[in-house]
Amino acid sequence: MNRLSVRLFLSHLAVAVIGAVTTYAVVRLLAPTLFDSGMRMMGPRAGGQGGELRSTFVSAVNTSLVIGLILSAAVAAAAAAVAAHRLLSPLRAVRAATRRLAEGHYDEQVAAPRELELAELVHDVNDLAGRLGDTEERRVHLISDVAHELRTPLTVVEGYVEGMLDGVFPPDAETLQRVTTELHRLRRLADDLSALSRTEENLLDLRIQVIDLMPLVEQSAERMRPQFDEAGVRLTVTGTPAPIWVSGDPDRLAQVVTNLLGNALRATGPGGSVEVRTRHQRDLAEVQVIDDGEGLAREDLQRVFERFYRVRNRRGDHAGGSGIGLTIARGIVRAHGGDITAASAGPATGATFTVTLLALPGRGG
Repeated sequence: MNRLSVRLFLSHLAVAVIGAVTTYAVVRLLAPTLFDSGMRMMGPRAGGQGGELRSTFVSAVNTSLVIGLILSAAVAAAAAAVAAHRLLSPLRAVRAATRRLAEGHYDEQVAAPRELELAELVHDVNDLAGRLGDTEERRVHLISDVAHELRTPLTVVEGYVEGMLDGVFPPDAETLQRVTTELHRLRRLADDLSALSRTEENLLDLRIQVIDLMPLVEQSAERMRPQFDEAGVRLTVTGTPAPIWVSGDPDRLAQVVTNLLGNALRATGPGGSVEVRTRHQRDLAEVQVIDDGEGLAREDLQRVFERFYRVRNRRGDHAGGSGIGLTIARGIVRAHGGDITAASAGPATGATFTVTLLALPGRGG
């Protein structure tokens, strides 16, 4: 930083000195010639005193230029020092802030300077600090949430095993089935975490091909229909008659639709309904899963795609699932160049999840 201040100072000073020397040379060369020209225009009356006047004029010009050169250098030096200080002071603050960030102090904020370019740099550094702080907070919460999700089934398994060893529970098929259920829950959580990791690191193995979106959605819904019938929830599938062609991995996109249908089923009570709507909007293909169930509060809309975030139902309980299905679904859709959005008018008003993908040119309705 000190080297930079010296270079800035010398560059300002060099510009001022070069300008002053150039001015001196131009005036020194032109002034006598212009003086002689003026004397000739005055005629013979000025000829007798022309030599003495010329010498006096040249001497005065030289003295004035030397004094001006010295003053210019002094003023330039002072201006360079002020400019270097104003430029380097916020840079030093940014440097100190980045060091603090490297040490894990993400609450570090730098005051914005007056210079627009430096203010933008400071804004970016402050924004980086906020994002790093949010990432660290999410990491801490992730560790806590994973530990909680693992602890529950492990506690149940441990309780049943100890109960069977102590003779409290008989080692029959029913007891072993309960243990197996918890082990399946652990396996599902491990698979979800693996999928989440691949999704967030952009390591998804996508087998891209041209597919018609409507049959894919219909097949996914039909696989879920028995669960809807058992829960007493009406499931309808609507769409355009013409094909809606997209480029994507059919298995992954079916996973997204299945996840959204599962969430809608958990949010909708007996007698409710869920509609899956597929349509073509200009150059976009949309799949909407619309339910008339629990709905989403405003704060839920902002966080529903966060890892391990689960919406509370009307009874105040958390919804089922691991809490990362929507995170994985959004990652899959974004890996296809699309996105998922959530909309709801509030609690008890139902919710709409919309998957948006790029439709292939020249195809669709």
